[in-house]
Amino acid sequence: MAIARSPSFVLDCPDPSVLAHFYGELLGWKVEPGDDWADIKDGQQCISFQQVADFRAPEWPGQEHPQQVHLDVIVDDLDTGERAVLGLGATKHAHQPDTSFRVFLDPAGHPFCLCVD
Repeated sequence: MAIARSPSFVLDCPDPSVLAHFYGELLGWKVEPGDDWADIKDGQQCISFQQVADFRAPEWPGQEHPQQVHLDVIVDDLDTGERAVLGLGATKHAHQPDTSFRVFLDPAGHPFCLCVD
């Protein structure tokens, strides 16, 4: 029997509402914003965002400011997915190590990947 259930990732960021709306649009999940905390939910899963004073974005692929966690999401087509996330406010990272996925930065600077497999 499990000790716990319903895990949720929490991302540090300067503005939880901005990041929740970004990922809510990306995944089609309901956004529940707050002042220093926000959630996005699909009915079973949740990702949370907490405000951190003096937030410093991770630097990838370097480790001076490690990413610590990142999100991979599956898309049907990388080009279509790229246009969509750029329209939401993502930035395409200069370092693209493979052709089966693309690395982007969310509005707070967290790396995330669009993957086709």
